[in-house]
Amino acid sequence: MGIHLIKMPDIGEGIAEVELVAWRVKPGDVVTEDQILADVMTDKATVEIPSPVHGTVLALGGAVGEVMAVGAELIRLEVEGAGNASAATPAPAKMAPSVAAAPAAVAAPVAQPPLRAQVAPEKAPAPQPEPLARDAVFFVRQPGDKPIASPAVRRQAWELGIELQYVAGSGAAGRILHEDLQAYAARGLNPPSLATAGSGVRYAQRNDEVAVPVIGLRRKIAQKMQEAKRRIPHFTYVEEIDVTELEALRATLNAKWGAARGRLTPLPFLMRAVVLALRDFPQINARFDDDAGVVMQFGAVHLGIATQTEAGLMVPVVRHAEARDLWASAAELARLAEAARSGKATREELSGSSITITSLGALGGIVSTPVINAPEVAIIGVNRIVERPMIRGGAVVARQMMNLSSSFDHRVVDGLHAAEFVQTLRTLLECPATLFVE
Repeated sequence: MGIHLIKMPDIGEGIAEVELVAWRVKPGDVVTEDQILADVMTDKATVEIPSPVHGTVLALGGAVGEVMAVGAELIRLEVEGAGNASAATPAPAKMAPSVAAAPAAVAAPVAQPPLRAQVAPEKAPAPQPEPLARDAVFFVRQPGDKPIASPAVRRQAWELGIELQYVAGSGAAGRILHEDLQAYAARGLNPPSLATAGSGVRYAQRNDEVAVPVIGLRRKIAQKMQEAKRRIPHFTYVEEIDVTELEALRATLNAKWGAARGRLTPLPFLMRAVVLALRDFPQINARFDDDAGVVMQFGAVHLGIATQTEAGLMVPVVRHAEARDLWASAAELARLAEAARSGKATREELSGSSITITSLGALGGIVSTPVINAPEVAIIGVNRIVERPMIRGGAVVARQMMNLSSSFDHRVVDGLHAAEFVQTLRTLLECPATLFVE
């Protein structure tokens, strides 16, 4: 038997370090060639690290949330044959201990936060809390250790009213499967809230605290938003738009072509309006390198679409929006949103935007102050559509109204030009036929 060391691979594009965001294995696991060992993050793209060999996991080289340099030791395997390192090769001080030296119940290594992979119930039974209602004993994760589950499993849990925090996972690295939910539901073990458990008091005080580490995508978002607000002098311009005619056109197109071509949301119409408006305001379709003092204006419109995922906010990019019709734009939007939410979006799909649209749909409120997706110089915020009484021709009529809340980098976009740009969008959207006349 020999020792095989797997080092953090070179992801490319000059990246010198990555963040370890998830382990897929734990000490003692037998892994096969091409099995995924860990997930790492570069910027906003998550990369899976596979095993090049068969073997047994001896030790892990870092904790979730740790930033590791390219070439650092990622994992240590025991393999058939000589391996690529001698048994005397010392493990890094921060590395998890070998399974040979570990007690029967695998414990979290000293000075290392507990890893998701180390709480699997068949290896290390979780500490049992005091029984709640019905004398049930619940599986409890370590503080800050989030349950691992696919979007489909999370949706099923929501529909069943089950809190994933209390469900033991039988999948790889403690991942919760559909079978785990079914078994949990069959036992009828869904704990009441901590405020009422065992007390019988509806308004009982709570003093529990949960420390949630800011790691992975959440940390990248925090850093990017902080940098954008620190360096960019934002100013926001809000305008209301009558989208009654646009909504009527959308309904007609969906009724006639929706089944064959896919249903249209308001976003493809806004994307088309942005493309047309930017022809007169090229300084807004730009990226500002403030260190070099250069504004790069683009002829191509690469539209970033802010998309909420379970991991956090991501911005996949619809490239060359100027060359897409309504249905092509809608199809690309759907594809990118699914890729982002499933964690399959590539680095190329998450970078290179020249202007961004952000929308919360029905939750969009009446006004917002969106943060610019640096190094861009503008972002367009879409608020919800509401029916309101408006005066037209001296009569009060019901109209469908929507606000656009757009932020601009005041260093390179003057207030007058920003206002004129938004007014151009308003003109195009209020008379949607002009979106298709050139």
